[in-house]
Formats: sequence, C-alpha cells, structure tokens
Amino acid sequence: MCYNLSGDDMLKMATLKRGFHKGIMTALDMGKILVPIYILVSLLKETPVIPVISGALTPLMGLFGLPGEASIAIVLGNVINMYGALGAMASLDLTAKQITIIAVMLSFSHSLIVESTIMKKVGVSVLMIIVIRVGLSVTSGIILNWIL
Repeated sequence: MCYNLSGDDMLKMATLKRGFHKGIMTALDMGKILVPIYILVSLLKETPVIPVISGALTPLMGLFGLPGEASIAIVLGNVINMYGALGAMASLDLTAKQITIIAVMLSFSHSLIVESTIMKKVGVSVLMIIVIRVGLSVTSGIILNWIL
C-alpha cells in the first residue's frame, strides 16, 4: 500500500504526533505529584495524624462547609500547586459541594509561594497580593457554603 499524503496532511500528522507526545509528557509530570500525594494522604489516614489535623481545623473549615481533613488539600494547593491539592482531594471522601468549594477557593489562592515570587520580580507588593488572594479565597469559600 502506498499513501500519497499532501503537505497539509503531513502537517496535520506532525501536529497530532506532537500533541499526543506533549499530552503524555504532561500526564506523566502530573502523575509525579498526584500519585505520591495520594499515597501519602491515604497512608496518613490510617495513622493518628489526619484525625489530629482534622480535629484541630474542623471549626475553621466549618466556615466553608468542609471537613477538617480538607485543610490538607487547601494547604497543598496554596503551598505546592493544584496537582498537590488534587492528589489530596482524591484520597478524601468529599461531596460534590465540598470539591466545588475547594476548587473555587484554590482558583484564587493556588501556588502562593511561586506566584508571589514572580509578583515580587514584577514589582508588586507580595503582602498585598497574598492578602487579596487569600481574602478572595476565604470570601468565596464562605459564600459558596451559604449558597450551595
């Protein structure tokens, strides 16, 4: 069999191959964060660590309609990145409402360390950015808990 591919067809095939390769590489990169965090949080659930954290933070997390252990996902999302939060969330028993609240909160305040460093280089006040982002996160969490 002999195929005569036009220039456009060859370009489409090259684009498809490049996109597939980048998709696989992105999935592998995400897996490097998601899988270890999922395993770690799952293991910690079998120890007294998660119940201690959960018990201590349950009153605060209650403002957002979240269980205390959801604080792990929020901290990981704020400090590491969204993938860390996803790994933690996957290992917790959360409702659709709780997942939505965490997702919206982290949309405002994810990756605070990395993004604050970038803002500092641009010349923006790091303290101002953190206060605004965390403030929006907290406000959205409280409002969503009320309306959902």
